[in-house]
Amino acid sequence: MTPPVAQDLIDFAVGLARRAGDLATERFFAGTRVSFKPDGTEVTEADVAVEELVRTELADRFPDDEVYGEELGTSAGTSGRRWVVDPIDGTYYFAHRIPVFSTQIAFEDEHGPAIGVIHEPVARQTIYAGRGRGCWRSTGPAIAPTRVGARAKLSGARTAMINPGTWSEELLTTLHRTVFLQTTGDIVGLVTGRVDAVVIAGGVMGYEDLAPLPVIVAEAGGVVTTLTGGPVLPGDGSALATNGVLHDGYLALLKDIPHSRDWRALI
Repeated sequence: MTPPVAQDLIDFAVGLARRAGDLATERFFAGTRVSFKPDGTEVTEADVAVEELVRTELADRFPDDEVYGEELGTSAGTSGRRWVVDPIDGTYYFAHRIPVFSTQIAFEDEHGPAIGVIHEPVARQTIYAGRGRGCWRSTGPAIAPTRVGARAKLSGARTAMINPGTWSEELLTTLHRTVFLQTTGDIVGLVTGRVDAVVIAGGVMGYEDLAPLPVIVAEAGGVVTTLTGGPVLPGDGSALATNGVLHDGYLALLKDIPHSRDWRALI
């Protein structure tokens, strides 16, 4: 049996994500300069500043832990534990003044994924989970446990699309024929029962984008894999997260079809 993660580590991770989110929000409303990475994706000065804040606190509190961040890479550690940081998930929205970004933090120990935090600072909402401690939603002072929905019928299942502009035509049409596709909804929607599944395909997600998912989805009663059914973190950058009951049905539906298109050729 894998032991539960310590509650004080969860509390620290949640607090750290909120402090990072406060800085991100401050920079969002003040405005920040945008540049481009070698892969063509956007990055802002705020991304770096928020990650530096997180790294400073982690170095002070857990100097022996490894830290991996989207913007500043890996700081080696000796403890066998690792923190994974996505300072501003949704930089495109952040850079274009659309307030739907989040700060994500994950923690891994010798047993694997242990903590996941998704903090939406403008919405003042935090979804977090610790291994063996359940999944929770915090909105201001209110805290409540969260759970995936119980839908058992695949036909018409509410399915959130992530990066649909990069999906293959086959993926879009296959799902469209069976489920109800939504342009709104995400992992937060899944673990609070507002959608039945989330499909992440096309443009490959980075490790930091996916790192919080295994703990958050599992502790809310769901299942997350790649679109081909493999482990999501060492996978191909895709993800299928469902309420668990529908998971095999989605995998069967998506079997042997291409998931992405050459979207960069359109730019």
